[in-house]
Amino acid sequence: MRILIIGGGAWGTAVALAAARHPAGHAVCLWLRDAAQAAQLRAQGCNARYLPGIALPPALRIASGEQALQTEIAQAQLVVLGTPVAALQAMLGQLAPALRPDTPLVWLCKGFAPTPQQAWHGQLPHELQQRILPQALCGALSGPSFAQEVARGQPTALVAASAHQAVRQALMQAFHAHALRLYSNDDLVGVEVGGAVKNVLAIATGICDGLELGLNARAALITRGLAEMTRLGVAMGARAATFTGLSGMGDLVLTATGNLSRNRKVGLLLAQGQRLPDILTTLGHVAEGVHCAQAVVARAAQLGVHMPISEAVVRLLEGRQQAAHAVQSLLQRDPAAEAGHEDAAP
Repeated sequence: MRILIIGGGAWGTAVALAAARHPAGHAVCLWLRDAAQAAQLRAQGCNARYLPGIALPPALRIASGEQALQTEIAQAQLVVLGTPVAALQAMLGQLAPALRPDTPLVWLCKGFAPTPQQAWHGQLPHELQQRILPQALCGALSGPSFAQEVARGQPTALVAASAHQAVRQALMQAFHAHALRLYSNDDLVGVEVGGAVKNVLAIATGICDGLELGLNARAALITRGLAEMTRLGVAMGARAATFTGLSGMGDLVLTATGNLSRNRKVGLLLAQGQRLPDILTTLGHVAEGVHCAQAVVARAAQLGVHMPISEAVVRLLEGRQQAAHAVQSLLQRDPAAEAGHEDAAP
């Protein structure tokens, strides 16, 4: 199988490693926008910036440049986008000239597009795709996964999500092997909402842990956050059952509690009183929850969905509230039934 993976960040590289190691012997190309970075990967035999110490398989081809991209797109049997959600719109436009109608196109990013245009504000990846490449066969590869662990070959379960069976089958053929197990799901909306909202909730959980509120508080916050995520997803047309699976509960638990989580790290540092610009500079990587939190809350407001935890995260990120005050405001909310439309205080 000929596979093109676009984007040389941690996750794009990890997925390229998984495909290149597959026993089926796939022909895998990792394309990078930065020619200097591509040359560095070839020379060093690893992605020293994002995945230091993890060797690239000799069979993995590294490419860069517009001409190479268009050639690889035209020949690929599966195209995987490893770019952040903020770059997805531009990349979809770049793919349009060469992508064949029958070539499965899959993205790895998780989030709502944080675009300033009102018409596009808070759009999921598949909504951007429908406007830019409406005829393409598209989907998402998602689920609870840290790039470092996938790159090391540690056991991981992912979700191959698409309304098109051909896309789900292509993902299974490309990646399901050894320690990497894939499950198929045709609820692309639910998988995308879970992947987006869990990043915002991970920031909230990091704040909770940074303030040393205890394990009881963490469990309550994750559980009530899952309720928020599910309400938004159902309002957008997803199935509630999707959020009890890998791309809902699974991804939320991993990102909210795992020490490799950048979004959790943001919350921990906010709780220490650090400024958000300083935190992002220290991270050196994209923390998607920071960039899409406002879009999540805006989309929820459009649909009349109440998301008090996510709203508190936005107030913190915008500097309108301190961490301790945000927690206090959540705890002082009126009591409510656990089931139903009302939310209970975390």
